[in-house]
Amino acid sequence: MEKIRTLAVDDEPLALDLVKEYIEQTPFLELCGCCSSASEALERLSRGDVRLAFLDIQMPDFSGIALAKALPAQNRLRLVFTTAFAGYALDGFRLDAVGYLLKPFDYGEFLHEASKARELIASEQAQQPAAAPDFFFVRSEYRLVRINPGEIVYVEGLKDYIKIYLSTAVKPVLTLMSLKQMEQRLPSSQFVRVHRSFIVNVGFVVGVERNLIHLPAAKVPMGDGYKQQMMSIIEKYTV
Repeated sequence: MEKIRTLAVDDEPLALDLVKEYIEQTPFLELCGCCSSASEALERLSRGDVRLAFLDIQMPDFSGIALAKALPAQNRLRLVFTTAFAGYALDGFRLDAVGYLLKPFDYGEFLHEASKARELIASEQAQQPAAAPDFFFVRSEYRLVRINPGEIVYVEGLKDYIKIYLSTAVKPVLTLMSLKQMEQRLPSSQFVRVHRSFIVNVGFVVGVERNLIHLPAAKVPMGDGYKQQMMSIIEKYTV
């Protein structure tokens, strides 16, 4: 597991220095910043690249509790609250905080809460599904050919076969597959069916003229039944 990117937040310089020192002393934590106000911390945390924060509750601009509530819902941040007042424990519980450190606390107490955070974050990472690869293989002429979708200029359907025209190859890749199967395999944000026999990569379109789509080295017909979808996409990029 990589080191946990950690932020220290406290308006008291001595307390901030202590948390900073404890973070740097802990092998599985990586200090990625120190903030002396809630507003500064909110701006830093809104980037979404901090995984754990040791957050003081009482600060002059607004409280750590208010800061936690202001963070985006999709933020994966885990919090450990620090405070000199014991009455905030329930607030921390309601915000699903990892833990609660009552000042003054020593390194042993800090390490206990940091270890809880590490176990929780490791568990969350283990539950995340693996990212789907951005490539796939097709069978062509008794071999497997790797296809990177970003390199596909267009695809042509020929009954039971398709031809995949790549920007990185002179000859198209011929494979036994229906155009419908390929359409389902490609990201819809990038590829559009423009004809019963053609799919094009919008990123390679250099022009549209009547019912023809101009690509770098080819012209592809655009069927009347597919024209509206294609033109609505083109319209987004028209100035």
